[in-house]
Amino acid sequence: MMGARSGGVSRLPSGAVAPDGIAAWDDESALRWTRALPARGVPVRAPEWAFAALPPAAVAGAGLLGGYGGLPAWGAALVALSLVWPVLRPEAAAVGAPVGVVLVLTTGDGLPLPVRVGLAAWQTGLWAAVGLRLAARRRQRAAALAAAGGTAAVAPDGMGGRAPRGTFLLGGGLVLLAAGGVLRAVAALWDGPGGPNAVPAAGWCLAGLGLTVLLSAALARRRAVGPRRGPVPVLRVLARVNGDLETEVYAADDLAARRPLFTVSTADGAGTPDDRAEKAGETGETGDTEQAARDRAEAADRANGPRTAASESAQEAGDAGRAEHREADEASALRELVERADSGRAGPLREAVLYGTPYDGAEVVLLAAAAKDGAAPVVETSLGPVRPVTGAALRRRGRAERDRAVREGRRGERREAAVAAAAARAAEAGPRGCERIPRWRAGWADRLLVAPAALFLALLCTDPSWRGCLYGLAAPLIAALMAPRRLLWRITADRDGLWFNGLWGVRRLAWEDVRAVEYEGGRLRIRATRASFADWRVVSFRWPWLERRLGVPHPYERTAAEITVLWRDPATRPAGLADERLRGRALWPQAVVLGALAAGAVVFLR
Repeated sequence: MMGARSGGVSRLPSGAVAPDGIAAWDDESALRWTRALPARGVPVRAPEWAFAALPPAAVAGAGLLGGYGGLPAWGAALVALSLVWPVLRPEAAAVGAPVGVVLVLTTGDGLPLPVRVGLAAWQTGLWAAVGLRLAARRRQRAAALAAAGGTAAVAPDGMGGRAPRGTFLLGGGLVLLAAGGVLRAVAALWDGPGGPNAVPAAGWCLAGLGLTVLLSAALARRRAVGPRRGPVPVLRVLARVNGDLETEVYAADDLAARRPLFTVSTADGAGTPDDRAEKAGETGETGDTEQAARDRAEAADRANGPRTAASESAQEAGDAGRAEHREADEASALRELVERADSGRAGPLREAVLYGTPYDGAEVVLLAAAAKDGAAPVVETSLGPVRPVTGAALRRRGRAERDRAVREGRRGERREAAVAAAAARAAEAGPRGCERIPRWRAGWADRLLVAPAALFLALLCTDPSWRGCLYGLAAPLIAALMAPRRLLWRITADRDGLWFNGLWGVRRLAWEDVRAVEYEGGRLRIRATRASFADWRVVSFRWPWLERRLGVPHPYERTAAEITVLWRDPATRPAGLADERLRGRALWPQAVVLGALAAGAVVFLR
C-alpha cells in the first residue's frame, strides 16, 4: 500500500527505499546534532530582511570609508564586505576579516582613533564568530555521520531536467561583477561629495559582491552534486512543509513535531524510478529515440492488425482525460500551496529518507512520502542550503504561534458573533428577506484607501525631473486598471450563487462551489472549490482599536458575515434571480473615464 497514514504521519510504502536497515535519526542522535550548534551569540539563521538590506548598506559603507576614511578603494570595499560575508558566505569572512583589521589599523588615517579601534574590534569579533560557526559545521557533520551508522546509498535523481543548482547565482554574480566594473570605470566623472575615492570604493564593493555570489554559486553546485556522485549517508526522518513553504526536518520519533532540526527550501523532482516509469507509460516518453518509438508502434500495428477509428478515438479520449486529470491535480496543488502561504499553516507530517550529511550550509536530497494518500513518494532536491533551527529561533517561533493562536481565537469569536447577528437579521426579515436581491458594494473603507494613494501619486508627478515624467505616464494606467476595481466593486447574491463585477465582465460563482468566505486583517476574500475560478478579494485599511472603541465593525466584516449566512443556510437565500441591472456590468467604460481624468490631472500638475 502506498502513502499509508499511521498516527497522523504519511508513511513511505514498503520496498520504496533501498537498502534495508537505514538508521532512524532518533531524538537522542538529533539532540547530539543540535548541541553541536555554536553558542547563542553566534548568528546562524539571519533574518530574511538581511539578505536584501545588507548588500546596499555594504556598498554605501564602502563609499563612505573610501571617501572620508582614508582607506584605499579596494581596502574600503574589503572592510565593508564584512557586513555581508557572515550572512552570505562565512567562508570568505574567515579570510577577509583579518585582512580588514590590518587595513583599518594601518591605512585608515582619515578616521579618528576610537573609530579605527572600534572597526578593528568589530572585524575581530566577526572573524571569531565565523570561526565558531565553521567549527560547529564540522561537529554537525560528525554527529550526522555517527547517527547514520555507516549506512550509505545512492540518492535518487530528482533534478527532473531542471538547470543545476547555482545557475541563478552564477548569472546574478556576473551581473554584479559587470556593474562593479562599470561603476569603477565611470568613477572619474564623479564630482560630488566624498572625493574621487568614494565611487571607486563602491565599485570595488559591488564587484566584491559579485565575486561573493559567484563563490556561492560554485559551492552550491559542488555541494548539490555531492549526494549524486556516489553512495552517501542516509537517515530516516520526518518532514513537512511549513507556512513559509520551506521543508522542516524532524527526528524520526518526533511524531508531535515538537522540535524541527533544520529547514531547507526544496523542489519536487521526477519521483521514484517506478513513478517515473509509470508517468512515461502514460505519456509515451520512455527515453528512447523517436525512431525507436515509431518502430515499436509499427510492430504493434502489424501484430494487432490495423487500428480502427473507434480505437484511435478511444485512445485519444483516454489521453485527454488523463491530461485533464493531471492539470486539475497540478492546479489543486498550486492552490493549496498559495492558501498555505496565506494562512501560515504547516502541511502534514511525512516519513522521509534523508540523503547526504546535514549540517549548516549543506545540500541534501529527500525521498518523502506523498502528502496525499495513495500517491507515490516524491524526490525533493534542495534549492538552498540547510539552515539549522536554533534554540532562540525555536523560542521566537513558540511565542509567535501562541500570539497567533490568541489572535485567531479572538478573530473567530468576532466572526461567529457577526454571523450570528446577520442570521438574526435574516430571521427577523422572514419571507420578505428572501424576496429581495442582496448586494454589497464599495464604500467609505475603499475610498479611504484610494484617496491617499492618489494624493501620493500626484505628488510624485510634480517632480520636475525625468522621474516625474515616468510617474506621469504611469498614473493614467494605474488609475484605469486599479481604481475601478477598488471604488466600484459589487457582489450580488441570488438563488443560484454570487455575481462579481470586474474590469472586463461579470463572473458567477455557484453556492455549491463556494469554499470559504474570509475576512482577516482588512482583507475580504471569497474562495472557490473550482480551480478555474480565481479567488475574489479586496483589501482596505483597518484600525482594530478604533473599531473596538466605537463598537462599529469594519464594513468587510459585516459583508463576510452576511454572505456566510447565505452560504451556510439555503433557506436564507433569495428566491429570485438577479437581472443584468442588479448583477452589475463590466467596469472598462469607467476605467477609460478615470484614466482620462488622471491624464488631465497630470497635464495640469506638470
